Amino acid sequence: MDPLTTSDARGIAILGIPLQLGAGTTGTVMGPAALRTADLAGTLRALGHTVTDHGDIAEPFPIEGRLESEQAARCRNLPAIAGWLAAAYDRAYALSGQGDRQLYLGGDHTISMATISAVARRCSEQGRELVVLWLDAHADFNTPESSPSGNMHGMSVAYLAGAPSLAGLLGDRPHVSVAAANLNLFGLRSVDPEERRLIDAAGFEAVDMRMIDEFGVSFLVGRILERLVGRDVHLHVSLDVDFLDPDIAPGAGTPVPGGATAREAHLVMEMLHDSGLVGSIDVVELNPFLDDRGRSAKLLADLIASLFGRSVLGRRPARRGC
Repeated sequence: MDPLTTSDARGIAILGIPLQLGAGTTGTVMGPAALRTADLAGTLRALGHTVTDHGDIAEPFPIEGRLESEQAARCRNLPAIAGWLAAAYDRAYALSGQGDRQLYLGGDHTISMATISAVARRCSEQGRELVVLWLDAHADFNTPESSPSGNMHGMSVAYLAGAPSLAGLLGDRPHVSVAAANLNLFGLRSVDPEERRLIDAAGFEAVDMRMIDEFGVSFLVGRILERLVGRDVHLHVSLDVDFLDPDIAPGAGTPVPGGATAREAHLVMEMLHDSGLVGSIDVVELNPFLDDRGRSAKLLADLIASLFGRSVLGRRPARRGC
């Protein structure tokens, strides 16, 4: 396949965040290594991009006292996770100021509390608008009070939306909440009752698999992107492996049947590339221990290639992202 034209080729900064303590199943610590083994960086270079791999964040020291004791008691592994979030935030904030698009390799979905918060701060300083597309089977909108498990990867969206009981996770680092109108949950098929109530109250854009079955990916993603036309937007894509159907991506710790097909997922990525708005991406929850001969890692690498411009017939993006 031909590489992109020079005008389409962009710098890409890769950072691994091998955090697994936010999930209920161990194994996502190996996620960044599996994506590298699938030759993600080489695939992107073959498209004409300049790729800089900054390696993985080293395991940081735990940090105590981030939340009130009552909330802290309901969050599994909180001190260690607080240390990871502080380290990931600092690295992501630094990378967001260097002009490259950022590709964060998880690790469980807890990493998005740090990566998106850092990007939100950078966008606020630049006077730009941050929009998040959350591709996931789960809403991740639990709080310490509502979570049935205490696993913090299920609290990420609540934190980003400004849930008061999670407000202290980053300590004195600036945290800019993402506006409800700019948080788009896409691909849902497992939502707790209390999460459903909180989503309704917050007014998020939430697309479940029934809506995808009824209206199709093209219409629903197009509707999101149409609202962004004419706005100075940085689009952050947070891709959980369980967005995909477990039959094609078995390497997920919390699989839910009935997910996106390979073709639907590639269409999402191709439309996002065509928009020219994507400035940063998380790829999370890949658990190689549960995978089948690297199938999930290879599919995720292919999807990221589509997001960065690989297509059967070349199309130029309509706009430029940051």
